[in-house]
Amino acid sequence: MNYFRKQRNYGCRIHDQYTYMGMKTIVMENERIRLSVLVDKGTEIFEFLLKSRDLDFMWLTDNGIHNPNRYLPTSPDSQSTYIDYYIGGWQEIFPNGGVSSSYMGAQFGQHGEVAHMPWDYIIETDTPEMISVKFTVKPKKVPFELSKIFTLCANSTKVTIKEEVRNLSEVSLHYMWGQHMALGKPFLQPDCKISLPENIEVIADILDFPEDKTVRVKRGITHQWPLVEEPSGDMTDLSILPSQGTPSEIVYLTGFNETGWYQVENNKLGAAMRVEWDARVMPYLWYWQEFGHTSGYPWYGRHYNIGLEPFSSYPTHGLAEAIRNGTANLIHGEETQTFTMSAALLEI
Repeated sequence: MNYFRKQRNYGCRIHDQYTYMGMKTIVMENERIRLSVLVDKGTEIFEFLLKSRDLDFMWLTDNGIHNPNRYLPTSPDSQSTYIDYYIGGWQEIFPNGGVSSSYMGAQFGQHGEVAHMPWDYIIETDTPEMISVKFTVKPKKVPFELSKIFTLCANSTKVTIKEEVRNLSEVSLHYMWGQHMALGKPFLQPDCKISLPENIEVIADILDFPEDKTVRVKRGITHQWPLVEEPSGDMTDLSILPSQGTPSEIVYLTGFNETGWYQVENNKLGAAMRVEWDARVMPYLWYWQEFGHTSGYPWYGRHYNIGLEPFSSYPTHGLAEAIRNGTANLIHGEETQTFTMSAALLEI
């Protein structure tokens, strides 16, 4: 922290003097939006606020935000360890996506390493017209360096993100990379609409659910967005959010051009969120749905939320499965790969 950095209470501004629940926190804001980032916990975005409506788009679980240093997990499995610390919000997922997986002798837990690691940061731009902060992390199990720059301009409701992954070794390595973005109340409600480009396919992977589990989408086949076939043979529209208590589901959307995008609209509130990303690097969009049907751990029927998550690979069964099905990214020794995306909060 630079104690002598010029302070402002107008235009674009960065607050890096804060902690939240004992964790280093950076707040980036301008006249219209505010973004709050847990630097000490994976650069987790726990607030993305549209000031004109006092409306936060990020989902916050009923368990809320807790400092991992203050709680020792009591479960030996990696999935519970991740979920016990999970706050909702928006996480960076790398280099493993989904359940625990082994790769080249390394054992990864749920959603890899960087989502729970502290990151370094530097303030790159700090003017009333524009601010930018660069975050950097190095995973412990594999020789990568991952960095990203958040940029916010005056009077804009859009945050742009430029990322870079660098292989620090001379060995070619596979990885999964994704943006674990979860939306919930107060923004998300039944009848919200999801808009996507034309000709998007819906993959319902048979690995995700056992045959006896209630699901919305028939497994093992590819559907055309937004109408999908249910196991009963009826059709359902995935673009319109259903009522509370609808069965949980996860599917994978693909068929995006070079720039992928989606928009989630709440016409009752007159607000929307639009996300755009480089679909050449992340050609899949994971669509996770939890509408309060899960009566047991970890949700207990308490939540209504979705995740719309750009990802390099699928399904949510770890790096080994992504390598097997040919969707894992490969980066050669000392190579660098880049990724760009943006998220904007809109009044409609």
